[in-house]
Amino acid sequence: MIADEVNVNREAVRQILTEELVMTKIGAKMVPRNLTEQQRDAWVSICAELLEQVEADPQLMERVITGDESCFFQYDPEYKRQSLEWGSKESPRPKKARMSKSKVKCMLVCVFDSMGIVHKEWVPAGQTVNQHYYKDILERLRKRVIQVRPNIATNWILHHDNAPAHAAFSVAQFLTSKGIMVMPEPPYSPDFVPCDFFLFQKAKSAMKRRHFESTEDIQRSVMQALNDIPQAAFQECYKQWQHRWKTCVQAQWMYFEGDGILVDE
Repeated sequence: MIADEVNVNREAVRQILTEELVMTKIGAKMVPRNLTEQQRDAWVSICAELLEQVEADPQLMERVITGDESCFFQYDPEYKRQSLEWGSKESPRPKKARMSKSKVKCMLVCVFDSMGIVHKEWVPAGQTVNQHYYKDILERLRKRVIQVRPNIATNWILHHDNAPAHAAFSVAQFLTSKGIMVMPEPPYSPDFVPCDFFLFQKAKSAMKRRHFESTEDIQRSVMQALNDIPQAAFQECYKQWQHRWKTCVQAQWMYFEGDGILVDE
């Protein structure tokens, strides 16, 4: 405690910190993990390289297709910010019973580009998304791209995170055999995964605080939430994605989601 270290009573310390220094307590931000120096360097170098590539080829991002998997629950508690209520300074703090996520859930694989969703599928109950199943997903995606994005069918670029199934050698072999390039992804970096900071976040926000009767109801509601996302939102997501690379380079690697870091345009 600061009061004990400087031998001053706590109320005096509180007044100095809050009134004179205008300071406030800041909670720790939970991140996937503390990065090593090598991983931090990889963040910066990969983001810098991607920015250079886009500058050299402004149409590059039109060929990038990104995707991931995520679970949707029969009941998912609201975010803390969703429970905020307006009130005066004298108003009592609202109280709500603590709730937890239900055990009933569905896993969705969703892939999109700057124009909208390209492919989506529900993973069968009990199925693990391992390297073998993921290759099957990629083959279905490849055929889907030919069907709905014929203009980039021969030169599209895949972006996915570094999950074990995605990074498996057999998956890399499959992609190479099909002539599909892969965009590099910094390690442990949800800040740079569009599914994390955009798509699934939007879909799950619409699902919060709702109870669903069955897995079919979950899936129907998720599909509706995804279909409600306008094309302009996907285009803005891709702009924000590039902005995040720039933020990483200027912030020199650190996790920055929600930190209010300003970036020079």
